[in-house]
Amino acid sequence: DVQLQASGGGLVQTGGSLSLSCAASGFTFDDYSLGWFRQASGKEREGISCYSSSDGIIYYSDRMKGRFTLSSDKAKNTVYLQMKSLKPEDTAVYHCAALPLYGSVCPTLSMSTENVRLQGQGTLVTVSS
Repeated sequence: DVQLQASGGGLVQTGGSLSLSCAASGFTFDDYSLGWFRQASGKEREGISCYSSSDGIIYYSDRMKGRFTLSSDKAKNTVYLQMKSLKPEDTAVYHCAALPLYGSVCPTLSMSTENVRLQGQGTLVTVSS
C-alpha cells in the first residue's frame, strides 16, 4: 500500500516543543516532494514546510520559519517536523503530504486538496495556554 503515517502529536504547554514524524511506505522520496501542512478547526489548511526531493531545498512558511524545522531521513523514508516555542494558535491537526516532484507546489507550499497527491491521517497538536 502507498501511504503516509504521521505521528508524534499531543498536548504541550505554550513555549514547549514537539517533534512529529511521517513515515512513507509504498513509495520513495524520488517519487514525490514531501511536506507538512496543518488545519485548525474551522480554518483552511495552511502549508508549513516542504522538502523538495528533486534538489534538496527545504521551504518554510514565513509564519513558522525559525520555530519549525523539517528534516528527512531517506534511508528510513521518513520526514520529521521539529516544533519549538509553540503557541496556542499552533493548535491544529498536522498532516504530512506527498506533493509533485517538480513545479511550484512545494516552493509555494500550495497544499490544497488538488495539489496533494497523498496525505497521511494527521496527528493532533494541542498547545495549552
